Amino acid sequence: MKPTWACLSLCVACATPRAPVAPAPNAAVPAEVSASRPPAAAKSPAPLSTVTTPPPGSSPLPLGTGPAPKPVAQPALPAEPSAEVAVTDGLARGTGDPADEQLSLGDAAYSAEKYKEARARYRRAEQLSPKDPAPKVGLVRVSVAEADLPLDYASAPREPRIPVLLKQLEAALKLDSNYGPALLERGHLLLIQGRANDASGSLTRAAELLPRHPEAQSAVGVALVALGQTRESLPYFERAAALDRDNPDRLGNLGAAYLLLGRTPDAVKAFERAAQLAPQVARYQSDVGTAYLAENRLDRALPALERAVDLEPQRASYVANLSYALQLSGSLDKAVAAAERATQLDPKLGSAWLNLGTALAKRGRDGELDKADAAFRRALSLDPEDPRAKANLEELAELRRKKSSAP
Repeated sequence: MKPTWACLSLCVACATPRAPVAPAPNAAVPAEVSASRPPAAAKSPAPLSTVTTPPPGSSPLPLGTGPAPKPVAQPALPAEPSAEVAVTDGLARGTGDPADEQLSLGDAAYSAEKYKEARARYRRAEQLSPKDPAPKVGLVRVSVAEADLPLDYASAPREPRIPVLLKQLEAALKLDSNYGPALLERGHLLLIQGRANDASGSLTRAAELLPRHPEAQSAVGVALVALGQTRESLPYFERAAALDRDNPDRLGNLGAAYLLLGRTPDAVKAFERAAQLAPQVARYQSDVGTAYLAENRLDRALPALERAVDLEPQRASYVANLSYALQLSGSLDKAVAAAERATQLDPKLGSAWLNLGTALAKRGRDGELDKADAAFRRALSLDPEDPRAKANLEELAELRRKKSSAP
């Protein structure tokens, strides 16, 4: 299966900064976004066909946990498509010589997911032109596709096949240290390992060398978000979306960056467009629903979040997001049920436990304050540095004191 590179997941519950929450619902609205690379001839990570999406610890501020970030004064999403023509992932240069013809055939086979044929073509090109780095990059791409590696940010820090592939790319870069496709693939693999700092240098140089390559631009943005430099990432995401405006993954990454920077109206526009382009993809429904919640548009958020769960009922983060929206709507029984479901699907999802605790505390039936306490403590055990779990436990203790002292 052809890779959709490193998908940066934005989980609102893991957002930075995080603010304490009171007994009111604690937002756990993970917005998963990804950026894709155009097929090998069109993540985002879709989430880098290669994946590129912001990493878990960098997601938007959890809704309901404090004041929203101040908007950043920057231009909104461009209204018109860019006049520039985006480049594709093809490695052939169009020279027509025998080696380049093999590269072209290899590109076509790779795009069609005929990896055995693609490998044979790239190997033949390497034999015909041993000093050309392009065939080596093609062989790495085929290996990544055949290996079916997890392509999200930091998804495979100890994957034993990645160092081997990085060595192959280093061999290509020894032939030409400024070969953009090799630098791009190297950056992708470093992102998968979670080495954002190393990836950033390689990807920034690739973006300079490949200014019309959407994935090269998007991948830099992913690395910068992983480094906590969201403001710096925005021009790269905007450029990627301008070059590849009908790719929902580009718009998803752009929307995530806008949301992280407090530019909620722009995030809504980007997510709405992504959801229109890919109505059957749960991620975009969840993203746009999260953005609607940030704008207090519950009437639009609920249907989108319900749609995300319908499309992908086993994704805990989507169910947790829906639970939070249900709390806001006053449907506490449904909110508790959804939060419990989210904790069952992923017992390590802290946002699900926070949502469960707040829903139980708000419903307040006999014994449910004890259950809420247990849920908050579970969230705290998963992330001892999360101030929201601590704040909720303090608020819950105060609520108990008031109830016990009431006549």
